[in-house]
Amino acid sequence: MNTLIADNIARVRAQMAAACQSAGRAPGSVQLLAVSKTWSADAVRTAHAAGQTDFGENYIQEAVDKIANLRDLPLVWHCIGPIQSNKTRLVAEHFDWVHSIDRLKIAQRLSEQRPEHLPPLQVCIQVNVDGGETKSGVSPADLPDLAQAVAALPRLQLRGLMTIPEPAETEAQMRAVHRQAKDLFEQLRAQGLPLDTLSMGMSADMAAAIAEGSTMVRVGTAIFGKR
Repeated sequence: MNTLIADNIARVRAQMAAACQSAGRAPGSVQLLAVSKTWSADAVRTAHAAGQTDFGENYIQEAVDKIANLRDLPLVWHCIGPIQSNKTRLVAEHFDWVHSIDRLKIAQRLSEQRPEHLPPLQVCIQVNVDGGETKSGVSPADLPDLAQAVAALPRLQLRGLMTIPEPAETEAQMRAVHRQAKDLFEQLRAQGLPLDTLSMGMSADMAAAIAEGSTMVRVGTAIFGKR
């Protein structure tokens, strides 16, 4: 298990570097977020020993227990799953990043509940670029107003956007959806928001996302394996 995770991280990083090279981007311009949901604290320790520092979690209570277990390691924790109002305090107190903000109410609660002794919570807005009806995420039309409102909250720092597109069949289709997200990102920057993070791409569409400007890819199965 230990060598498997280390080998997998090395393989994913090599794939990322190759995708950056193909896109004419610097190899270090894309960050790897290891999605550790449902995996044990021991698996995270193994990944950290292989040089991985940033971990993504979807299930808040599971994550909080894991974070407590791993306090001795200098890890950065990202909440990438949906957040209900009754869970905002746990997120505000334990996570470093939140990628899944799609409503102002949740952002306001996170800002109010972020402890004073911690730095501002780093946040991304989840945008539903391809209009999948069942998916979380703000619509592109509502994004500018939400982004300006979130950027104004005192205990949050708006860093960028996160997308989870529907699976696409071809590379061209994948790239088209990622390009839409990149365009929205650049429009917000043009409006004066100092954004630097585009959380976009998973195992299946990583190369397409990097080609279109992703700065952070979220990879789970390709690192930790299948359940």
